[in-house]
Amino acid sequence: MNFLRSNQLSTQTWSVSELTQYIRELFEIDYRLREVEVSGEISNFTQARSGHLYFTLKDDKAQLKCVMWRTAVERLRFVPQDGDAVVAHGRISIYEPQGIYQLYAEQLEPAGRGSLALAFERLKEKLADEGLFDPAHKKRIPAFPRKIGIVTSADAAALRDILNVLRRRYPLVSVLIAPTLVQGNDAPPQIIRALQWLDGRDDIDTIIIARGGGSMEDLWAFNDEGVARAIFAARHPLISGVGHEVDFTMADFVADLRAPTPSAAAELATPDVAELRPYLTGLRGGLHLAMTDFIAHHRQQVQHLARALGHLSPRGRLDNNRQRLDNLDGRLHADMQRQLTERQNRLAVAEVGLTAVGPLATLARGYAIVRDGNGRVVRSAQAVSPGDQLNIQVVDGEVTAVVSDKIAS
Repeated sequence: MNFLRSNQLSTQTWSVSELTQYIRELFEIDYRLREVEVSGEISNFTQARSGHLYFTLKDDKAQLKCVMWRTAVERLRFVPQDGDAVVAHGRISIYEPQGIYQLYAEQLEPAGRGSLALAFERLKEKLADEGLFDPAHKKRIPAFPRKIGIVTSADAAALRDILNVLRRRYPLVSVLIAPTLVQGNDAPPQIIRALQWLDGRDDIDTIIIARGGGSMEDLWAFNDEGVARAIFAARHPLISGVGHEVDFTMADFVADLRAPTPSAAAELATPDVAELRPYLTGLRGGLHLAMTDFIAHHRQQVQHLARALGHLSPRGRLDNNRQRLDNLDGRLHADMQRQLTERQNRLAVAEVGLTAVGPLATLARGYAIVRDGNGRVVRSAQAVSPGDQLNIQVVDGEVTAVVSDKIAS
């Protein structure tokens, strides 16, 4: 349905679904609502069997319903609960079946200091207490290295920056690269193996461990305790160049020297001979500016296309169907439980009835079951003769008897 309608809107009769869909489209074209950050207190917190979270954010004046899909829940570093003060990041849209607007949360952090920041401070304090940051353990960086080992991603911009700086500042140095992941859960053990491989060589003068900038989550591999201890244990001088100027990681504190960027790490590892080439330096600066302008221009184009694509995306219908599926699943589970309870009750009543008319109940009233020596039930005095052995079953066991006489009725 086209949300750009003429001035006939005031005279048109809408169906509920048409009006709700129109309002949802208004929400989705408002760029300010496509990425919002909301703080509040969690209430009415529930987690569906599908893993999705449903809760309300409230303050002293208003409430906002929120949904967090399972894929986002799996990235949470804490367990939210009612009463928590949090900051939620996501987008605003309409859940059409109920006609309510809600926040579709993609990230959730405790208010104030986040969970990552708390973990960072705890580890920093622990390692500091153990002396891993002590200046007395820092090794001197060689002034004229012959070979530099680099621990970083093989296809990262950080590596290209380092190689460019080394080539420009000190082309006499050779480089040995130990490629590794620099982001994600699998990155820390790979970083440790790459560092230990370089540190085990005798032809290395300096090691640089680096990656480009990013969020705290992106840089978290360099806050890993195992990585920090491996850096501290290295026998070669090590420079940490992780992130941008404002980024600090555990690797920076443990390393022998901290550089604000990967490029700065390369500068600190080598003498400056680039001052002899001002012309080339000027060309490099112009190329960098041209590439920055080129990237900025195309980034704007990509953002424009992304907004247009987002308007055409079926995500709104998919979100509605996901929530509707959770509702139907809950109703189905409750109905199945009710039917199971009814059938259990009927089975119990039938069991009582069967017990009342069963053979054990008859025996309990004083009757007995008589069988001959072959186990056949004796139903007539004519079926036995004097001397026959009989087995008589009563309610609490069996007795054996021998026929001495029979009396016809």
